[in-house]
Amino acid sequence: MNRDLFARHRAVLPDWLALYYEDPLEITHGEGRHVWDTAGNKYLDFFGGILTTMTAHALPEVTKAVAEQAGRIIHSSTLYLNRPMVELAERVAQLSGIPDARVFFTTSGTEANDTALLLATAHRRSNTILAMRNSYHGRSFSSVGITGNRGWSPTSLSPLQTLYVHGGVRTRGPYAHLDDRDFIDACVADLLDLLGHTRAPAALIAEPVQGVGGFTSPPDGLYAAFREVLHERGILWIADEVQTGWGRTGEHFWGWQAHGRSGPPDIVTFAKGIGNGMSVGGVIARAEIMNCLDANSISTFGGTQVTMAAGLANLNHLLEHDLQGNARRVGGLLIERLRAVAAQVPHVREVRGRGLMIGVELTRPGTDEAAPEAASAVLEEARAGGLLVGKGGGHSTSVLRIAPPMSLTVAEAEEGAAILERALRSL
Repeated sequence: MNRDLFARHRAVLPDWLALYYEDPLEITHGEGRHVWDTAGNKYLDFFGGILTTMTAHALPEVTKAVAEQAGRIIHSSTLYLNRPMVELAERVAQLSGIPDARVFFTTSGTEANDTALLLATAHRRSNTILAMRNSYHGRSFSSVGITGNRGWSPTSLSPLQTLYVHGGVRTRGPYAHLDDRDFIDACVADLLDLLGHTRAPAALIAEPVQGVGGFTSPPDGLYAAFREVLHERGILWIADEVQTGWGRTGEHFWGWQAHGRSGPPDIVTFAKGIGNGMSVGGVIARAEIMNCLDANSISTFGGTQVTMAAGLANLNHLLEHDLQGNARRVGGLLIERLRAVAAQVPHVREVRGRGLMIGVELTRPGTDEAAPEAASAVLEEARAGGLLVGKGGGHSTSVLRIAPPMSLTVAEAEEGAAILERALRSL
């Protein structure tokens, strides 16, 4: 059955639309932290539809909210008042930490980042953007143009002039040997030097934890130090929270809060987990920035009633059940368990991450060379053992990405770690 569907997939969809596994998997249904395929095989899901199933598969509160809203009206566009959209915007604005916040809903993280770039360049009247090396911000023309990851950048053409800054990867690159304080100082010096060679940029866009890049992050406080430099020059800070938002990192509700000493970002983008699988993204910005556009604009599908109802129900569940605290507790146990395994597996260079956002970097034993074949082998072996994980990395790295729903139990974390241990030892 899968072979037939795979052949049909290949015949009608783009060649560049990547699929995991030599025998691609069709997922038919899910519940909690588990999913099932067409053959009835059950898997513990440690990737959650690329960090999108944030709370749980088939969460009753979300499915009920979607069904009830769909029974009333699914969609009307932003040309009409929309109660679920206003209610979710109120909650998001209050949680954002941004003063006088305004919220605009989109259908994806790509579109959210695209909107943030539009706002920043219009507000600052500059098309120069600072971005981080090893970054990923989406697949639209403008977001590809600021993506600092060659594997996800199919063209050098762009409406923007992009300048790349050091700091997103702590354990590789020219500053990796420095301690955290000196690392931050070196990255700030690099930023200052860069700004001396260019016209004033519109904004810096940065993921607090780089997702596609392999769950890499700088020392806490780097973006706070950057913020001081940027603020003096009127340059905006855009925090791409598409993967880090809503408490996934455990320690903070937003990833930027690990760098909050100098105040909140000017713009925050979000998506993925808030809809728990529904197509929801958005932008939060100070009113003066959000309202700077001098032309009409609407969104046909952004903020549609059924996705807003799902987002509200999902956010309420997350807050009422303290899933951020669960991510901190269970994620901490899982990271320590995997680090204990890694100490005995020569292919593992590093286990890193925060909360339920964990990366396992693989290399050829005794070197710092990427081992993509090892990552693929572990992916296959983990699937055979009943566990789904993701892959990532940039600039000659290979990383297993682990990001289960934030309701993961201790028992499920132990089960997943045991399967992954067997897969790693099989190398």
